[in-house]
Amino acid sequence: MRVLVIGGGGREHAIVHACVRAGHEVLCTPGNPGIGGMARVIGSAQDAASLAQLARTEAADVVIVGPEAYLAAGVVDECEALGIPAFGPSRAASRLEGDKAWSKAFMHRHGIPTAAHHTFSDLGAAGAHVAALTPPIVVKDAGLKAGKGVTIAHTAEEAHAALRDIFTQPGAQAVIEDFMTGQEVTVLALTDGSAYALTPPSQDHKTIHDGDTGPMTGGMGVICPFSISAETLEVVRRDIIEPTLAGMRADGHPFRGVLYAGLMLTPQGPKVVEFNARFGDPEAEAVLPLLESDLARHALDAARGQLQPEDVRFRDAASATIILAAPGYPGEPQKGIPLTLPEPGPDEVIYHAGTTGSAAELISSGGRVLAVTAVADTLNGALGRAYALADRVDFPGAQLRRDIGARIGAAPDPTPV
Repeated sequence: MRVLVIGGGGREHAIVHACVRAGHEVLCTPGNPGIGGMARVIGSAQDAASLAQLARTEAADVVIVGPEAYLAAGVVDECEALGIPAFGPSRAASRLEGDKAWSKAFMHRHGIPTAAHHTFSDLGAAGAHVAALTPPIVVKDAGLKAGKGVTIAHTAEEAHAALRDIFTQPGAQAVIEDFMTGQEVTVLALTDGSAYALTPPSQDHKTIHDGDTGPMTGGMGVICPFSISAETLEVVRRDIIEPTLAGMRADGHPFRGVLYAGLMLTPQGPKVVEFNARFGDPEAEAVLPLLESDLARHALDAARGQLQPEDVRFRDAASATIILAAPGYPGEPQKGIPLTLPEPGPDEVIYHAGTTGSAAELISSGGRVLAVTAVADTLNGALGRAYALADRVDFPGAQLRRDIGARIGAAPDPTPV
């Protein structure tokens, strides 16, 4: 098949890699230097209508949309209007991620477990609500913020500061939630709106510093699989995944694509932290290297409403992804830093998340710059290989966490295989 992947970050590099492994011809826009080493990168206007026209011009058999902003802009709708199968939710269905206030109301309406919450469109009312609460408090910008619009406020002053920042934007809304405790885990469902297949659960590490400290980022490292019991996974299916898909159908917005359920395993059971409408980033960089079956075929089947869940297969192995971020991230990342990458070994890959230039003259161009992934028989082995590879990258000033996997007692194997 000829596959068009839309996006240019680490997630899209992982999607392209999965499709190339399955033997497909892959095109990508806007792409990045790493993607350019394994697929044809196409320069193109990036508005929804132009991207759909590009898919038609290039005779793409299926389009896979990576970033949330393209979904919210209606790329899938534009492709479908031209008769081109596209893997991802419609503009209306992508509100599940793009509007946290709408998403919370959806969960309440359909009885999907999540944190108690209130939504505000006014700074004064939001501030008064905070004043009546006991920290810690979770404050969320209701709009699309690439995973960084969340503040876990340990004092009322931190909560008020987060609210002031949110309400500097016109038309802003803030969601204020109870703080949940427990292990956080991501479960991804590939779905055609009814049928679905789950990927192995994974766990991202969202703050910048070791020990889960510092500001929230787009994600600093992932382990996969994250071990949860069969009983808990069945609760996730029964109480979260299936009611969400049924609710979206009932509301007239069937959800096709990747349903990302960010969950907290609370003492009361799994609860939704947030829904996303696409592969997570960096979760994709850890989950997709374990995929044994054909991502492009699954995407095409799901876009046509014909997903065969039993065909979706993953390796019985473990993966670990370590993010190398620029100095200054997540605030004002320093760009233009020269990068020199080592040659990965078998079952290792360096995904480009924020790079530009060429293989010979590669430089950083974003906050999260590289996603270093390794696969091994055990999680400790995968962590050891990933850290060993990350330490061979020449990236002056790079930030990386040294405690990925530590929440569950995992540790890098000192003698990685």
